[in-house]
Amino acid sequence: MNISKELAKKSFSIRENKFFLINSIIIISTFVIDRIFKVKIINQVDNGIIYVNDYVNFDLVWNTGVGFGFLSSNSSVIYNSISILIGFILIFIVFLIYKSERIDKILFSLILGGALGNFYDRINYNAVPDFIDIHYQTFHWFTFNMADIFISIGIIILIVKDILITNEK
Repeated sequence: MNISKELAKKSFSIRENKFFLINSIIIISTFVIDRIFKVKIINQVDNGIIYVNDYVNFDLVWNTGVGFGFLSSNSSVIYNSISILIGFILIFIVFLIYKSERIDKILFSLILGGALGNFYDRINYNAVPDFIDIHYQTFHWFTFNMADIFISIGIIILIVKDILITNEK
């Protein structure tokens, strides 16, 4: 009986290590992809807007707020408070990854990788470089970056998944 318990423990451990590896790859990949785009844009866009097509431009904007420029402020107290709060949220996301099931672990890892990219910029630049400007004629959506895309995709899929599972029950 002890042998079967030991085998079950090892099997669980191997499965957990596999998910740890997958989650780590997702977190690191999203962070690195975000950094590559931001560094490239920071180095190239300082001279103005890069025209992509009639609906998308790359226009570097330094965001001192949270997602999509909300709560932007010139106050260092507000900025530092938001940064501390974001730090706690990152720790909570790590906890969620640890406690979640398979697909949720992957989605939370995607969110964490993007959030770490933006948090890194907050610490290094005291602002987050946003550069993707989607627009139609004079209407412009919020300027955002690759990290925001990863975060949004993770959150949207989590919400849709939860809605579909709730509707199935």
